[in-house]
Amino acid sequence: MANLAAAVALIIFTLPVLLLVAVAIKCETRGPVFSRRQRRVALGHCFLALQFRTTSFEVDQAHSLTWRAGCEEYTRVGRVLRVTRIDNLPQLFNVLRGEMSCISPRPECPFFLS
Repeated sequence: MANLAAAVALIIFTLPVLLLVAVAIKCETRGPVFSRRQRRVALGHCFLALQFRTTSFEVDQAHSLTWRAGCEEYTRVGRVLRVTRIDNLPQLFNVLRGEMSCISPRPECPFFLS
């Protein structure tokens, strides 16, 4: 219950920042605002951690969005998000869904747990 209350309060408090970042990402690059490429394990189950997208996207021949192979090039907005750690704010929605906790340690990648 405390996790839910904390997540709701933090989402309400950071909503202007969340909206501003989403608009900045959409203005700078094409593609989705959120990244769901990080599989994490917490509270006994695996889930995809929600983050703001900080790297470039390109449209392939089939008009689907794919990550560029080996690309860890951050966008201008992405660099600021990474340095300030704002890219992790959408994980509050993972807390609302009960996938992780506000208080527990950061969820690990499954690779490190096997």
